[in-house]
Amino acid sequence: MAFFDGLARKDPELKRKLMMAKIEKEPEEYIRTMFMSALWMALAIGLAYFLFSGAFGLNPFGAIIAFIGAFYLVYKLSIRSVDVKIRKIAKDIDREVLFAGRFLLVKLHAGRPLIVALTEASKSYGVANKYFKEIVHDIDLGTPLEEALEKASRYSPSEKFRRILFQITNALRIGVDVTNYLEALLEEISNEQLIEIQRYGKKLNGLTMFYMLFSIVIPSLGITLFITIVSMVSANFDLSFFLFLAFCILMLEFFFITVFKSIRPTVNI
Repeated sequence: MAFFDGLARKDPELKRKLMMAKIEKEPEEYIRTMFMSALWMALAIGLAYFLFSGAFGLNPFGAIIAFIGAFYLVYKLSIRSVDVKIRKIAKDIDREVLFAGRFLLVKLHAGRPLIVALTEASKSYGVANKYFKEIVHDIDLGTPLEEALEKASRYSPSEKFRRILFQITNALRIGVDVTNYLEALLEEISNEQLIEIQRYGKKLNGLTMFYMLFSIVIPSLGITLFITIVSMVSANFDLSFFLFLAFCILMLEFFFITVFKSIRPTVNI
């Protein structure tokens, strides 16, 4: 439809993002799928609001606002899901990018031709071997080696893996030894990952202090003092109140666990 084609043209990078995320859909088809999913979700939320508006004393016309708000929110989140998937794939590749690069380097130092080294890398384990398989597949179909590497670099979710492929392609175009370029780049990436680990250690020290304070010290001492004061003034609190406190502490623990995972560097030296 022309409507979805127009939406797809507003995001010229969407086609590249879909290929990076390994989503085998055209931009128009992807947008249409996300649009219809958001529409049905918004209709369900709007209908639920309308049906329960009488029981809770709400304005029935608020269902229209609920429908529009839910549609906008769900549609935007659905469209952005491709970026989330790209970041997830990039993290998986970054964990193995040094091993993949060093595997190629060892094969090249052993005297293997680059195409043979890429073929052997495609048969190794890990996430990166899928991208080596695509390179080898393109070469088998008649694509020149430089073009196959350039295509893989353009659609690689990982910036580090993209740099490796770019340096190999650049060395081939210049006509110099690939191993020297690759060895220098791997050393640079290794140093970058060491710096990331050092930064993570500094962040972890501060975050651990806040975790100990807000998730352990304050809840334990606070609840103890609260129970002591309540027992002295003879105030009554039912079980639901303490369950609510437990739920708040649980949410706080979950928040810190999420933060710890989000700042953890995706390195594997």
